[in-house]
Amino acid sequence: MLTEAQLNQIPSPCYVMEAAKLAHNLSIFERVQNEAPVEVMLALKGFALFHSFPLMRSVLAGASASSLWEAQLAAEEFGKEVHVYAPAYRAQDLPAIVPLATHITFNSLTQYERFAPLLAQGQAKAGLRINPEYSPVQTALYNPCVPGSRLGVRAKQLGEKLPPGITGFLSHNLCESDSFALEKTLSQIEQLFGPWLEQIHWLNLGGGHLMTRQDYQVDHAIQVLQAFNQRHPHLRLILEPGSAIVWETGFLVSTVEDLIPTPDFTHVMLDVSFTAHMPDCLEMPYQPRIRGSHLPQTGDLCYRLGGSSCLAGDFLGDYAFAQPLQIGDRLIFEDMMHYTLVKTTMFNGVPHPAIGLWQIDNTFKLWREFTYQDYRSRMG
Repeated sequence: MLTEAQLNQIPSPCYVMEAAKLAHNLSIFERVQNEAPVEVMLALKGFALFHSFPLMRSVLAGASASSLWEAQLAAEEFGKEVHVYAPAYRAQDLPAIVPLATHITFNSLTQYERFAPLLAQGQAKAGLRINPEYSPVQTALYNPCVPGSRLGVRAKQLGEKLPPGITGFLSHNLCESDSFALEKTLSQIEQLFGPWLEQIHWLNLGGGHLMTRQDYQVDHAIQVLQAFNQRHPHLRLILEPGSAIVWETGFLVSTVEDLIPTPDFTHVMLDVSFTAHMPDCLEMPYQPRIRGSHLPQTGDLCYRLGGSSCLAGDFLGDYAFAQPLQIGDRLIFEDMMHYTLVKTTMFNGVPHPAIGLWQIDNTFKLWREFTYQDYRSRMG
């Protein structure tokens, strides 16, 4: 827990990664890789803060990308294996992706057939994304296996033999899921795609494996992966978590700029925006934890948190605090590393939060601050 003096080292607003907590998470994935026949990649779609890559590189096998720009970032800044998958590749992008990638996965048979000749110009291994027709995800926005999904090839679309050159499968159907969802996924893959498993050399199980959540049964996951490996010892197994690697490894500092009382609650006007800086809170939706807050009880002063944009829905509620809030107070939103920085916008021209690292020696290192020129340059 940061003291007030330590917190004052940090500008507001600011995303802050905590080095000690990241090291703890990485130790879990290091154990999984040591005890199970699996390699773990960082999925840049969930977290792409390249300043932190030197802290991860010694543990993780590489990075996975969903676009040319992510592939470039992975190759330039991570420097190990680069796995690329996109729902649809643009013809002008793939020639630049091929020399960067170690693995390129296609979403459809037609995309693979169209671009297979290009792969001969590089060393990348080709794969197909499959649809296992199972996902535990309840929110349709995040469920890639909803009926009629555009993501992945179904078993009934494959012939007896895979297209020449296909060496692996990618299955991504989880989101912050447990080890039993992993077990069900592997069973589903064996049931639907069993006839083709002997024809491939690698199986990427995508992301959504929340191994760093406190209640995740890591031992069970290791046993599941070991058992699958015993049944299919020729397959290289890969995971590419996004949120799990940086789960609860950092926070977002904000400041109370105004307080507007109403008969039912008090609006807290902040220097951060939910729609611009924490969009998953509105999309998922979910209510983030705030350090020192609790759910309002009878008799509590109730606060509704308002973001700094003009969007009417840029707010979250409701919270209570041990002491009444004052203008100038700092609020700390917990667990704000994954799917925040990669999704932020500069809507309304609201200031983008700075980015920094809370180091193991309990000092703050500023990585980046944003200026008007950052906003202006996005427009031309």
